[in-house]
Amino acid sequence: MSQPTELRELQTSLRTASDIAFDVQPPSGEQAEVLVDALRRALAAAQALGAGPGTTGCREHPRGAVDPLYGDKDDPLPPGWGRCLLCNDRRRRASRGLAGRA
Repeated sequence: MSQPTELRELQTSLRTASDIAFDVQPPSGEQAEVLVDALRRALAAAQALGAGPGTTGCREHPRGAVDPLYGDKDDPLPPGWGRCLLCNDRRRRASRGLAGRA
């Protein structure tokens, strides 16, 4: 997920947890389960926000795999290609598709 999505998830989860925790009555068994779930989602979203942009630097796949050819001096990637294996694989497939049409 992206950082704005993680932030929205964090805010929504904390609102849900707050609504249950600060109610006048103690939470029922079902409400307690919802509270625990909301707090787990909030924790996961907060951890994702703290993890930074990820190893690939890619907006679409920030925590995806790094292309093993990235930085390879013997077999360099084409200019403009980044570290993201998923995006680079998509580029490879597209270039093969265009080369096959010529």
